[in-house]
Amino acid sequence: MCVPHLIEFSKVGALSLGYLTVAQNSQLPFTIERVYWTYFTPDEVLRGHHAHHDLEQIIFAVSGRIVFTLEDVEGHQQTFELSRPNIGLYVPRMFWRTIRFSHNAVLLCLASKEYDEQDYIRDYNSFKTLK
Repeated sequence: MCVPHLIEFSKVGALSLGYLTVAQNSQLPFTIERVYWTYFTPDEVLRGHHAHHDLEQIIFAVSGRIVFTLEDVEGHQQTFELSRPNIGLYVPRMFWRTIRFSHNAVLLCLASKEYDEQDYIRDYNSFKTLK
């Protein structure tokens, strides 16, 4: 099984001009088939509460801070804090996630598959039975 981990992408630029970071398929553990972003999430809201059967993701906090708590079917948990736009979190398939956003955080996701509601596991108890 693949494990969640942080991936540092190179950046070019300077403090005086700004920076550019590029993620391209040749650098990734999967081919990007979908890109989405979330924003204006109130910081008191805990999001996520799901896993995916097959989807893999790399997630960035392009602005603000985002904290991910990931859990595998065995119950092992890891917490990752994203706060640098050139650091992505690789989330493999079959990891339950909860997500906390700072005020005005923007999450950018590179996903391995197009949207498919059937790929979602939205019930935690059902997720835990998939050992």
